[in-house]
Parts: sequence; C-alpha cells; structure tokens
Amino acid sequence: MNFVISKCASVRISEVSVSSPGDSPNTDGIHITQSTNVALQNCKIGTGDDCISIVNGSSAIKMKGIYCGPGHGISIGSLGKDNSTGIVTKVVLDTAVIRETTNGVRIKTWQGGNGYVRGIRFENVRMDNVDNPIIIDQFYCDSPKSCRNQTSAVKVSQIMYRNISGTTKSAKAMKFSCSDTVPCSTIVLSNVNLEKEDGTVETYCNSAEGFGYGIVHPSADCLTSHEKDYNFLDQTGVSQDHSLNEEAEEMVELADSNDDRIVDHTEL
Repeated sequence: MNFVISKCASVRISEVSVSSPGDSPNTDGIHITQSTNVALQNCKIGTGDDCISIVNGSSAIKMKGIYCGPGHGISIGSLGKDNSTGIVTKVVLDTAVIRETTNGVRIKTWQGGNGYVRGIRFENVRMDNVDNPIIIDQFYCDSPKSCRNQTSAVKVSQIMYRNISGTTKSAKAMKFSCSDTVPCSTIVLSNVNLEKEDGTVETYCNSAEGFGYGIVHPSADCLTSHEKDYNFLDQTGVSQDHSLNEEAEEMVELADSNDDRIVDHTEL
C-alpha cells in the first residue's frame, strides 16, 4: 500500500498524487483503518488495487476532489473476512472522477462476518468507462478457492448515491448483491444516469431494499421496499405527501445536511 492511516484521529491529506501501474497487485492508494475524522482532498490516485479503501473501525471520513484511475475504485471494505466484525460509519465522497477502473464506488463484505456499514453518501461523481460503477457485494470472495455459503453478514444500510453519471463497460451498471439473511436496506438513489456506449444498461438486485427519486437510469425498480407508496415528485426533493420510514427520512436529512457535520475539524 502507498499510504496507510491506522489508529488515527483528525487527519488531513491534500494534494497527494499516487502513481502505481494498473497491474500492480495490492497497491492501495490510501488505506484507512481504525481511524476517525479523516479528510482527503484534491488527490489524484492511480493504482493496481483500490484507489481508496476504508476498513474496520473507521468513521467520519470525508473525501472531496478525488481522481481515481486506473485501479479498483473507491471501496468500503473488505469487511467480515474469517467471520470477523466490521464497522464503518459516516463516510462521504463528494466530487470525484473515476476513470477506466474495475469498480466505481463499492462496498464489499465477506459472508460469515458481522457488524455494519451505514450512513454512507457518494455524490457528484463522474464515471468514465468503469466496469462496475455502483456496486454492493456481500458475497465478496478474494480467494483462489470458492467461498462457502454462510448466513451471517455485515449489515449494509443507509447508503445514498446522488448526482452520479457517466459510462459503464458492464450492462449491469448498478449491482446490489446482498445477503438473503441480512438484506441491504435504505439504499437511496437520486439523479443517477449511467449509460453504456454500445448497448442497454440495467440494475441487478438481490435482497436489496431502497428507493429512488429524481432521474434514476437504469431503473432501480428491482429494489424492494417495505413502504407501499414510495412516490417522489421531482429531482429536488421528496414529496411530503408520501410517508417514509424513519431510516429513509434520516438518509434524506443526511443528504441535505451540511458536510461539516461529518468532518468538522477542517473546512473542505
């Protein structure tokens, strides 16, 4: 790994450039573990692994003005390997260009783990020819052998994707591959527009609950909801005429709140 932030509090990294070949293994650009209140600003990262990886014990992470490519994208995880506990909360990526990477914004967890990922916001992101622009993978298996099926999982909830556009290499521009026993919940999509240069695009869902408002392309109708009537009026807000569950209301409030609430030791 190029940079590792481990067991730290109140860290700011800005104007950093990382350049590793796209085929270099395990060369994460910036790796954050067991740290809180971390700000990454105006960084350009090219690598053979994740441009930024955020793993267990990390919270209040703010990234702004990030260029990623080549690499595996900007990832939360992996979490839950070898039946371990993984916890990541309050992460914001605001303003990024992700170009020619295998993933865009990704959450990856192993079967058999426990813990949770929640309170995550990815917004104002431009994808350029990315394999998997938006992906949640609760069946992550970075192993030469196939991973056995397990019922426990790291809970993924309160994930917002807002103002994300660009091009995908994969027909499945959005993938929400979640645990049947610990489904993903409150996935919020707002103003997402992903296209494939030579074909149509779609969204894949497995055990994923959420909703979209504004423009959402490809359609995320495969997301399920416990609410009977998630109807949204326009691109700017949520209709007050339709009820949201408390978790959904919290996510919309988070999206519209001041970013300084997430990382308050520095202005970004």
